[in-house]
Amino acid sequence: MDKPPVFTPEEIARFREELAARRAPGAHEPGRWSVSPLNRRTDVVGSLPASVRLRDATLRSVETLPGVVATAGAKEAFLRGLVAGGVAEVVTAGLGGRTDAALKGEVELVKGANEECRVICPLMRCAQDVDRAAAAGYDAVQVWVQAFGEAALLYQPQAYARAWRGEEWRAEDTPRDRAAVLARAARLVSYARERGLRVIVPLLMVSYATEESHEESVTVLTAAGASELTLFDGPGAMSPEAYAHLVRLTRALAPEVEVGLHPHNTFGLAVACAVAAVRAGASAVELSVNGYCGGPGNADLAATALAFEALYGVRTGIRTDRLTELARMGEELTGYHTAWNHPVTGSHAFCWGGLDFITQETEIDPLLHNCVEPGLVGNARRVPFTPDSGPYTLTDKLAAQGVTLSRAQVDKVLDRARELMAHEGRLPTDEELATLAEEVR
Repeated sequence: MDKPPVFTPEEIARFREELAARRAPGAHEPGRWSVSPLNRRTDVVGSLPASVRLRDATLRSVETLPGVVATAGAKEAFLRGLVAGGVAEVVTAGLGGRTDAALKGEVELVKGANEECRVICPLMRCAQDVDRAAAAGYDAVQVWVQAFGEAALLYQPQAYARAWRGEEWRAEDTPRDRAAVLARAARLVSYARERGLRVIVPLLMVSYATEESHEESVTVLTAAGASELTLFDGPGAMSPEAYAHLVRLTRALAPEVEVGLHPHNTFGLAVACAVAAVRAGASAVELSVNGYCGGPGNADLAATALAFEALYGVRTGIRTDRLTELARMGEELTGYHTAWNHPVTGSHAFCWGGLDFITQETEIDPLLHNCVEPGLVGNARRVPFTPDSGPYTLTDKLAAQGVTLSRAQVDKVLDRARELMAHEGRLPTDEELATLAEEVR
């Protein structure tokens, strides 16, 4: 049956005219998104660049997830999906336990899918690591630098391995202060540059950095040839404002060096930190699919990409239509499933319940409660039948199954469906609604 019209064509035209008057080009792109025009005003949000690089570190990050044992084939399949999704840079897993042939094959896989995608090898600890990365064809390496002086010894894997075997791990060149820690890192940075590699230097635990210690780090590592200084906040203890401040300080100290960030999501602010840092001058954001990493995780690739693209008009190069598929591939790879309402890619991220005025608004305009069109990110709008649903929603649910009833019959099915929900404490399935419809014919 045709649903009885609630509004006249003239009223609907006036509704749409009113909506159009409250929107602005860019902030509203039909079929894509409709966000507040305030997001696009520089006097409100400040200036942002035209584009930003999103660096995916999922393959490295999943190594820290307990219980994840993915096969080489599964990782290769995920990597293909990742590159096809348009990420500009990929941080692979480290060198540990992998052959030179496997490393070279990984680089060839990425370059075969997208020659422009930058491939980065993390966790360089010695010159031999750099040599292996260079021989495999990586574009760049990461030389991680702890924020501390002598306390940086806490994060030396070999110290634990040798101590367990009863061996003495301390040596004459064991760093005992900040200067020694930086000097060791600087030598490795310089060596990697000599091998023709781009050198990204993650400055770890930046929430412990003072302005003085940070200046020392930037000065030494820039002089050694760092291509980028990446502000890593493993504890997730940096607010968006603090991140922006540290980015501005880094840019002032080393204007010729790029600045990146690797935020964690302890307070649910990882995407906000990314936006604040990019506004302050950062050019790269390191993140992961579904936010995978140890602890509270990283900034989520999908949420970050859509925040930049839709809210602020900053290009990321991401194929947004692949984001939900990529999120599901991440779940399959790791066994870690996201929440039903996970931003952008959650199974019910575009579900607002079953109230008639919610389900029917999309016929007037699809971008009201959903400010992003689900198809833009490869997701789908879901409309459940709930205790709050009325005859309009029920009619739509039945019509989707090819069932047509009179108005009186719809009312009967509605009563019976509500009785079922009250008695059994659950929502009816679409099949059950169809069965109820057959019973009242």
